[in-house]
Amino acid sequence: MTSEFELEERSKRLAAALPGGRFAAWPATLADYWTLTKPEVNFLIAMTTLAGFYLGSRPGGLDFLLLVHTVLGTLLVASGTATLNQYVERRYDARMRRTARRPLPAGRLAPPRALCFGILLSLAGGLYLAYAVNWLASALAAITLLSYLLLYTPLKRRTPLCTLVGAFPGAVPPLIGWAGARGSLSAEAWVLYAILFLWQFPHFLAIAWMYREDYNRAGYQMLPLNDRNGSSMAWQVVLFSFALVPISLIPTWLGFEGIAYFLGALVLGLGFLFYGTRLALDRSNSLARQVVLGSVVYLPLVWTLMMLDKKQ
Repeated sequence: MTSEFELEERSKRLAAALPGGRFAAWPATLADYWTLTKPEVNFLIAMTTLAGFYLGSRPGGLDFLLLVHTVLGTLLVASGTATLNQYVERRYDARMRRTARRPLPAGRLAPPRALCFGILLSLAGGLYLAYAVNWLASALAAITLLSYLLLYTPLKRRTPLCTLVGAFPGAVPPLIGWAGARGSLSAEAWVLYAILFLWQFPHFLAIAWMYREDYNRAGYQMLPLNDRNGSSMAWQVVLFSFALVPISLIPTWLGFEGIAYFLGALVLGLGFLFYGTRLALDRSNSLARQVVLGSVVYLPLVWTLMMLDKKQ
C-alpha cells in the first residue's frame, strides 16, 4: 500500500518532469534550504544576540548598523551550524518520527549540496563578523560552531553528558552580541551567559523526555542512564530551574538592571520553577510540554525586561 509520503514524493518528481516543472519546484527547494537553517532556533539566537548587544552598548546611543551586522553575521554562522549538524546526523534523523521528513533524511536534498551550503554559510558568517564587527565576535562564533559540531554532536550518541557539553556553546550568542557592541567581555556579559546556560537544561531535558522513544530509535543518549521513570531527568529540571532564579537576579545586584527587572525576573523565575516542579512530581509528556512552552515564554520576557530596565 502506497503511503501518503510516497505519493507526495511521486507527485513532486512528476511535476519536475513536466514542462516548466523544474522552475515550479524551486519554491519547494528554497523552502528545504530554509528548513536546514532551523529558523525557529535562529529566532532565539537572534533575540539573545540582540539583547547582548543592546545591554553591552555604552551610554550615548545605540549603533544600529553595527547591531544589524552583529545579528546578521551570528545568524549566518548559526544557520551554517544547523545545516552541518543535519548533514552529519541525516542517517539518524531518518530513524526518528519527528525528523524523518527533514530535507536530507527524506531525500529531497542531496547531502553534498547541504554540506556545501552549510560550509558557505559558516564561512560567510565568520568572515562577515570579522570584517563588519570585530575579531572577538567572529572568534566566539567560530568556537561555538566547532564545539557544537565536534563535541556536542558526536557525544549525543555516547553519553547523556552531551547536554552539559552542548550548553556551553549554546549560551554564547549574548556574548557575541556584547562583544559586537564593546569589543570585549565583562562580568555583566558572563551573567547573561550564565542565565542562558542554565535555561537550556530544563528546556532540552523536557524535550528529551517528550521524545525519548524517538531518541532511543536513533541511538541518542539524551537522558540520564537507567532513568526509565524519568526521576533523574525531572529533578535536574528542578535543580537548574531553581538555580536560574538567583542567577537571573544578579544583574540588579551588579547595578546594570533596576528594581522593575528584579521583580519581573523573580516572578518569571518562580513561575518557570513551578512548571519544573510539577514535572518532577508527575512525569507526563503533557507536563514536559508545558515546561518547554514555559521556557520559550520565559526567555524572551527576561531579555525584554533587561533591555527595558537597563541602567548603564
